[in-house]
Amino acid sequence: MNTPAHLIFGAGAFARPGARWVTAAALLGGLLPDLSLYILGSWALYIQQIPPQTVFNELYFSPSWQRIFAIDNSIPLWGAICAAGLALRRPALVALGGAALLHVLLDLPLHHDDGRPHFWPFSDWVFESPISYWDSAQSAWIVAPLEGVACLALVVLLWRRFESWPLRLLFGGLLLAELWVIRQWLVFF
Repeated sequence: MNTPAHLIFGAGAFARPGARWVTAAALLGGLLPDLSLYILGSWALYIQQIPPQTVFNELYFSPSWQRIFAIDNSIPLWGAICAAGLALRRPALVALGGAALLHVLLDLPLHHDDGRPHFWPFSDWVFESPISYWDSAQSAWIVAPLEGVACLALVVLLWRRFESWPLRLLFGGLLLAELWVIRQWLVFF
């Protein structure tokens, strides 16, 4: 899934009106499994001036990048954080771990040849899904619009749940970003 969708899904599942830290943790949890890609990719593209083809066709699949992705996309790690939050009765920790866990569970069936090792530290196995959220050759022309419709429905729910205009604008902005990214994937890939 696209990162804006992960933030929307994380907020839809774990954000709570009147609980600022829980809502912030839900949004952060939706972002964290993708954050290393943004940091590594930005560094390579803009600081090191490495061409995008090299970054996304070579570096993305390199052992060093995949080791980092294994950690921040680990189902056992995020599950343990969520479980610790439940055991300690810390709603923000539950929201953080739960949103990140939801992120990686949604990614698992939607990455065809660009998946990540979701079972670190127990396994480096990578599931190669028959479908993709971005690659039209792997049914993205079906998956991407469904993702967009689900995000629209969740943003409507979030708008009804939250009366805060800054949060409403944030959710609306995430929806616009999601729809723009879907368009880009479908037009160019």
